[in-house]
Amino acid sequence: MSEADRPVLLVLADSLAYYGPEGGLPADHPRIWPTLVARELGWDVELLGRIGWTCRDAWWALTQDPRVWASIPRAGAVVLATGGMDSLPSPLPTALREQIRYVRPPILRRGVRAAYGWLQPRLSHLGRPVALPPHLSVDYLEQIRAALAAVRPEVPVIATLPSVHRCDAYGRVHAGREPAVRATTAWAVAHDLPLVDLKAAVEENIVSGNANPDGIHWGWDAHVRVAESVVAAVRASARI
Repeated sequence: MSEADRPVLLVLADSLAYYGPEGGLPADHPRIWPTLVARELGWDVELLGRIGWTCRDAWWALTQDPRVWASIPRAGAVVLATGGMDSLPSPLPTALREQIRYVRPPILRRGVRAAYGWLQPRLSHLGRPVALPPHLSVDYLEQIRAALAAVRPEVPVIATLPSVHRCDAYGRVHAGREPAVRATTAWAVAHDLPLVDLKAAVEENIVSGNANPDGIHWGWDAHVRVAESVVAAVRASARI
């Protein structure tokens, strides 16, 4: 099979897809789960994501990023690996966090960032609000699914359920996970989409000493288990 004929695994994700036990890695790193999945399938991979991406950011990537547009015609499957960030406590508005980088002068920006960093974990113990309410996350997921179905109705779409964490920056609180799981599961069932439960794949690694010390990103064992789950979902849905 020539390179032009190989299917592409299109992954829209947050940082869980490309962080290892010691930090962020290139999109083509051989040990992150999107690369492992593509290698097992004999496909190419196109990974698009950033730290803190929610389902809303995945929708924006689909509609605005030309790399996504270039990948869709060759896509063998699309994995929507966002939703975890959506379910984390965000007592301070997400828009505030995203605007800190634009604060000037630099000394003021550093002060605002320090204040945000002090308040975030303390207010996270409230458990709410979350970064994106479940009904909005699902709304963006559905917009993505519908847009893909309009141009490539035969392409399998794989959804994911949120991971787990014990991250001090979020007060080790994840009260938003179960509502997100219920909403995402109901949406996936309604459209007959396969679901990969990231919690089932990574929980053992997160509580071990092999995960990232930040308490939210995974170690290599977790990437392998996620890859195995995604491969199974792709093969079942694509019948390969």
